[in-house]
Amino acid sequence: MSFDISIEKMYEDSRPRLLIDMRREDDYNTGTADGARNVPAENFPADPASLEKLLTEISEVSIDKMMNEDGDAAVPVYLLCYTGRKSHDTALFLREYHIEAYSIEGGYESYIRYQIRKMTDPSNADTDGKTSGREPSDDGSVDGSTSGKAERDAGTALYKEAGKKAERSIQKTFRRELWKRFIKAIREYNLIEDGDRICVCISGGKDSMLMAKLFQELYRHGIRNFSLKFLIMDPGYNDINRELVMANARLLGIPVETFQTSIYDIVSNEEQSGGSSPCYLCARMRRGWLYHKAEEMGCNKIALGHHLDDVIETTLMGMLYAGQIQTMMPKLHSKNFPGMELIRPMYFIREKDIIRWRNYNNLHFINCACRLTESCASCGGEGKGSKRAAVKRLIKKLEKEDPQIVNNILKSMSNVSLSMVLSYKDRDGRKHDFLDEYDAKISE
Repeated sequence: MSFDISIEKMYEDSRPRLLIDMRREDDYNTGTADGARNVPAENFPADPASLEKLLTEISEVSIDKMMNEDGDAAVPVYLLCYTGRKSHDTALFLREYHIEAYSIEGGYESYIRYQIRKMTDPSNADTDGKTSGREPSDDGSVDGSTSGKAERDAGTALYKEAGKKAERSIQKTFRRELWKRFIKAIREYNLIEDGDRICVCISGGKDSMLMAKLFQELYRHGIRNFSLKFLIMDPGYNDINRELVMANARLLGIPVETFQTSIYDIVSNEEQSGGSSPCYLCARMRRGWLYHKAEEMGCNKIALGHHLDDVIETTLMGMLYAGQIQTMMPKLHSKNFPGMELIRPMYFIREKDIIRWRNYNNLHFINCACRLTESCASCGGEGKGSKRAAVKRLIKKLEKEDPQIVNNILKSMSNVSLSMVLSYKDRDGRKHDFLDEYDAKISE
């Protein structure tokens, strides 16, 4: 067997396996293959002793179990990277030490396609949730047998149950972390009022998909004093991201409306002509399109899936990289669309709890959907990593020393003493300096 194999071939191997995700830790945390352990490509040791120690630690079996000197390894090692290139080289490297190693062809994208096939064709899944790999015959049965219908029915039942499980877990397993914090933000900041027509904007990632489910739960079990629309704007997704977004919407039972834009193409042309930051331009264009479409649909509010970590990261990024103190607000009036508001009902929800919900339900969402940044570090390329990723790592490090760091940063945005800042801007944009009234205070 070649050591470059498909994801389906890996799942056909019934032996215990060690699956290693070689992508960066940030991307691994955003989503990975079932049971994968994370060892970024740059962390693979070159010397035999360190390599043996690493593999033994993460697999919890001796290195002898991975050796293939007699062609009968008990624990094969499967490697998954972004594209399949780095995993190929690493598999070759491991085989030099007689370790039975394989590279997953197509990298993480091939795993996502595998998950899409499971979601869109539940009849092709066995009771363990793995694809059967068998094609239906002309009469609809698998391999022409009478068991075909039973297998399809079992697959369909599993498919429906997966969606119900994700829904139930919001109210039960993650009630305190997700549901209660969602309700807290809505009540504390008065995000929903009688007669609101809310457009829930779904990008396809874990955050916005969870937000859509939270709104569904609120409407089903709460006071129905508002109406909902679920909107997906396609800014120019590649095929696999588009497929995954729609497959997840069907799995989770979210009745979405979609509309197409050419934002990525416009931003790409602007970047090539030496224009402004592509991320800044893209964000402004996406927001404008969402407001416009929501208004067209008769909505007066758009809901975005920003969570507490987004709020804290944005606050620190402004201080560290822009020299300003401001935060991401829980709601905003639109300046360009009168009568429209933006709300962030996941304002108090931690990203780690969203990840736990996703992993608990074995869900897989898109990560970086932007075609323009496919060469950046966060998407597997060699480019420079984002400032947000750097701030995220900084906060994670600080939280290890003091778990209250995030809450303290959020609290600081509600505890500003204007008499103890050098200067500030009022609502009209006028700047006030502490020297303006410095001497006057002495004479009072």
